Amino acid sequence: MRCEDLLRMLEELSPVSYAESWDNPGLLAGRYDKEIKKIYIALDPTTEVIEDAKRCGADMLLTHHPLIFKGIKKVNSEDFIGRRILTLIQADICYYAMHTNFDVMGMADAAAERLMLSQRRVLDVTYEKDGVTQGIGRIGSLRQPMPLDACAQVVKQAFGIEWVKVFGEPDRPVETVAICPGSGKSMIGVALAGDVDVLITGDIDHHDGIDALERGMAVIDAGHFGLEQIFVPYMAEYIKRKTEHIEVITQTLKSPFRIV
Repeated sequence: MRCEDLLRMLEELSPVSYAESWDNPGLLAGRYDKEIKKIYIALDPTTEVIEDAKRCGADMLLTHHPLIFKGIKKVNSEDFIGRRILTLIQADICYYAMHTNFDVMGMADAAAERLMLSQRRVLDVTYEKDGVTQGIGRIGSLRQPMPLDACAQVVKQAFGIEWVKVFGEPDRPVETVAICPGSGKSMIGVALAGDVDVLITGDIDHHDGIDALERGMAVIDAGHFGLEQIFVPYMAEYIKRKTEHIEVITQTLKSPFRIV
């Protein structure tokens, strides 16, 4: 399958038009006419990931987080971003990123589905056009009310993670949930306005966590990686289902940090 045809298929799922204005998804390096027979899927375009994609003979690297966010004036070996881009181009690997467009059309419902939330609605509306409303995160109801710590265990099991950080008393009752994979500090106010019992997200610092609790909402911080790692198996399944002759290789997922 040609790269341009594969991109059309990916954008059927997550159109670039759904991305935030500050974001930079899409084909960031490579040829539209490249024949894609093998694709490597990862969460982040790290040097290790790019070298592994090269070693595997991948024709395309697909990641959630983009390698290039801001404009760059030089691509050379003096900068780590430049070195990564050079490696991709020299290996003739097309590089495509699905970021906030996937957050809106893919990630949000996939995360809510893992928690089996019912009565779902958009947490933060970021797109409205011709009567279509979409956005970041989802609000929904748990299958039954439960203590906060029991909800934390559900999150750990649903996303296959070893730990979560919890703001709130263990027996605090929760039923209405907001989930926002990634960095959800900016979603606290929106979640509070949605009258939810607990916000499940990542990258919550000390002050934001205790302030959210003071305002009446518990927080479960499952980590940026912890929630967004679902991108890799989700996209692997999607590509395998939609194509017949593309080999899919996935990154061996592991947390980028350790708790000692």
